[in-house]
Amino acid sequence: MRAALLGGGVAAAAYWRGTLTLDGALAAATVGAVVFARGGRRGAAALLAFFVTSSALSRIREQRRSAGLAQAKGGRRDAAQVLANGGAATLSLLLGHDAGFVSGLAAAAADTWATEVGLLVGQRPRLITSWQFVEPGRSGGVTLAGLLASAGGAATVGLTWWLAGGSSRALPLAMLSGVFGSALDSVLGATLQALSQCPGCGALSERSQCAACGRRTQRVRGLAAVTNDAVNAVTTVTAAALGEWLSRRRRCPT
Repeated sequence: MRAALLGGGVAAAAYWRGTLTLDGALAAATVGAVVFARGGRRGAAALLAFFVTSSALSRIREQRRSAGLAQAKGGRRDAAQVLANGGAATLSLLLGHDAGFVSGLAAAAADTWATEVGLLVGQRPRLITSWQFVEPGRSGGVTLAGLLASAGGAATVGLTWWLAGGSSRALPLAMLSGVFGSALDSVLGATLQALSQCPGCGALSERSQCAACGRRTQRVRGLAAVTNDAVNAVTTVTAAALGEWLSRRRRCPT
């Protein structure tokens, strides 16, 4: 009961502050209740560190947004985004895999930090597969600031888990799995994720409707079913599996 109240309280506060939609708040309450119940102080601290820092970066970026590429979603996270980022970590805890939880959450933090900091700093990104310059906000685009931020996001999750009573081995595990997950996210974003273009103004977008002129966009690359949420889900699941495998292989408790 206490875990459900804590999870619901945090989700309600986030909804009130405008960082979650209503369905996002319901999903976050469920994730929070499971993590608080099964992960204890370590899980709660790591989840809060991810959520608070990621939400803060998103809000700052939204207030200073100047990206030319229309992204699929804004700063308010809905249920699909919550589950895509936190679902793998939550499932890992349910299965008793602490390393999978830390690694999955670290990948979500690394990717979010890389995206938000990359847009905030304003460096011109390069597509990870061809190294050609692309528009800011383009899926698959990477910057030096974003790469450094991905390590910072992953480290935040691992460090918080450690300081809350976990093993110090969680820090290198989180950084390795998190940065790997962020890189995988960029590769999938550059190859399989759907990208559309407005036939009117020519703007590239991840939306089905152009934000600039309102016309319906046409897919020019990737698979229609591979959305940003799908990429995030694959990334966090892969990172969680990698972290659990590394932990078992090296017999490193977290």
